[in-house]
Amino acid sequence: MSRRHAAEKREVLPDAKYGDRVLTKFMNNLMIDGKKSVAERIVYNALDRIEAKAKREPVEVFHEALDNVKPAVEVRSRRVGGATYQVPVEVRPTRREALAIRWLINAAKNRNEHTMEERLAGELLDAMNARGSAVKKREDTHKMADANKAFSHYRW
Repeated sequence: MSRRHAAEKREVLPDAKYGDRVLTKFMNNLMIDGKKSVAERIVYNALDRIEAKAKREPVEVFHEALDNVKPAVEVRSRRVGGATYQVPVEVRPTRREALAIRWLINAAKNRNEHTMEERLAGELLDAMNARGSAVKKREDTHKMADANKAFSHYRW
C-alpha cells in the first residue's frame, strides 16, 4: 500500500438498461474472468424474474434489498499492548455499499436453485423482505459489534 497518497476512485458508467451506477458495480462484482456480457445477462434476467414475482420496479427492489443488507457498524482488529481487541467502528458509505454487494453475491452463490439468475432473484427478494443469508450476515456483524461495545474506547 502506497504511503504517498490514496488511490483515486474510478467512476463507473451507468448500466445500459436502467442507467444505474450501483447496478454496474454489482455486475462488475459478479463478473468472472472479465466476462461482462455474461454478468449483465445474469443480472438483467434476475431483475426480470423479480419484476414478474414482485410486480414492482426491479431497480427499486434491488436498492431496497441492498439497503437491508448494508451494515452500519463492523469490528476491526486493534492490537493494544500484546492483546488483540475487536473494536466496533462505523462503516464508511462506500465500504457499506461494497460489503452489501459482496454479501448478496456470496449468499446467492450458496443457494440451491439451478441457475445463477434464479439464485440472485431469490436472494434479492429475500433481502428485500429482510430475510435470507445476506441479511443474516449483516445481523451477525451488528451482534458482534454490539458484543464488543466495551472496547469502543480503543477506536482510532
